[in-house]
Amino acid sequence: MYRQNRVAFLQENAHRPRPKCRHRLWGGFDAMIDFSGGRVIITGAGGGLGRALVSVFHACNAFVVGCDTADADLSTDKIGERHCFDLLDDPAIEDACRKIRAVGAPVAFVSNAGWTRAETLAQLTDDSLTREMNLNFRGAAIMSRGLLPAMRNQPRGAAFVFVSSVNALAHYGNPAYSAAKAALHAWARAIATEEGRNGIRANVVVPGSIRTDAWTHRLAENPAILAAVTRLYPLGRIVEPAEVAHAIAFLASPLASGITGAVLPVDAGISASNLPFLEHIAS
Repeated sequence: MYRQNRVAFLQENAHRPRPKCRHRLWGGFDAMIDFSGGRVIITGAGGGLGRALVSVFHACNAFVVGCDTADADLSTDKIGERHCFDLLDDPAIEDACRKIRAVGAPVAFVSNAGWTRAETLAQLTDDSLTREMNLNFRGAAIMSRGLLPAMRNQPRGAAFVFVSSVNALAHYGNPAYSAAKAALHAWARAIATEEGRNGIRANVVVPGSIRTDAWTHRLAENPAILAAVTRLYPLGRIVEPAEVAHAIAFLASPLASGITGAVLPVDAGISASNLPFLEHIAS
């Protein structure tokens, strides 16, 4: 069904001029990504990475549906539709999905919302374990499952992009958060495998530390922390929100139509190696 719809779409639109979004990426590379007004759902839209995602997808001609908690700032005019709910509240998630589906089928769902506090196993309580697993995995799984029926068999396909963390690949602390993000990888593979026949792709983006507003507060408390952290990264820095957002927009777009079940690090190289170890043994 998806293949037939896509062939028909391409035939009908072969001679129609397409509006194009020219969005300048880091390093002067011009990306040609056009969502043609398609509905893109972004959770955590009011956060540091969320705001970058809203800006990038809006610039690429997406109709942005921003989702976050009631206390988040979703006032930007780059968001065309807003839904406020808590990812710990199953009925609220399901209600939001119903409202989103009623307006129109999404072409992409970006699962971006996340939260952690417990840095080590010793700091975990039963309550914090449950909260971090539910917020970082279960809520995302329930929402993606709620949107899935509306996203099947669209002419240009549809995409899920899950924002994970390098914590899912190796232990950098935050054990419950890390386990939840690793679960997202398995969930994305399940969608990619079982829903590919319906024109649906699912991929994961794995950031390292991101230079959001949280770093402003950290630097105010400890000005030396950034230098201590960046020496761990082969690029000698942490990534900017826009760099992560560009990778997500690419994977959500038709330019990545052959990519599914993939895990893409956007982490300034930290998951590729242990740079301090290499420097130690080489000295």
